[in-house]
Amino acid sequence: MAATTSQASLLLAKQLRDLMKSPVDGFSAGLVDDSNMFEWRVTIIGPPDTLYDGGYFNAIMSFPTNYPNSPPSVKFLSEMWHPNVYPDGRVCISILHAPGDDPNGYELASERWTPVHTVESIVLSIISMLSSPNDESPANIEAAKQWRETRDEFKKKVRRIVRKSQEMF
Repeated sequence: MAATTSQASLLLAKQLRDLMKSPVDGFSAGLVDDSNMFEWRVTIIGPPDTLYDGGYFNAIMSFPTNYPNSPPSVKFLSEMWHPNVYPDGRVCISILHAPGDDPNGYELASERWTPVHTVESIVLSIISMLSSPNDESPANIEAAKQWRETRDEFKKKVRRIVRKSQEMF
C-alpha cells in the first residue's frame, strides 16, 4: 500500500511540475495544500464560443492512493448547470468511471478510465464536455431536460452562472 501511495505521489508531482513548466490553455492547476499531493484545485476557463465562454470555474480533483490505476473524482466548487454535472458539482464523464465494463451498458470499456490519462487529459475532457453536453445519460436530469426542451432558458441560466463566476474570480 505505501509503495503504491508513493508511486502515485511521485507521478502526481511530475504531472504538477510539467503543468507548471508548460501551462495548458484553458485551465490552471495546483495543490489545495502543499502537504497533500492527492488534492488539486483546478480553475477551468469557460471555452471560447460556448455558453460557458469567459467563466471561471473552480473544481477539486481528488486522486485515489492507487492513481493511475483508478481515476480521480472531480467536483466543481463553483456553481455549474450542465447535463453532465451532478447538482452537488460532481463531474460525470466516461473517463472518470472505473476501468472495465459498464454495469449499466452505456459505455464501452475503451471509453472508461485507463492509466494513460493525466491531469491534463482529464481537464481537457471536462472542457470538451462543457462544449458539447451529452444528454443521453445525464447526471443532472433537470439540466438535461432544460437543454433538450427549453434551450433559451438553459442558456439564460448558464449566462447567469458565468457572470457570477466572473464576479467571484
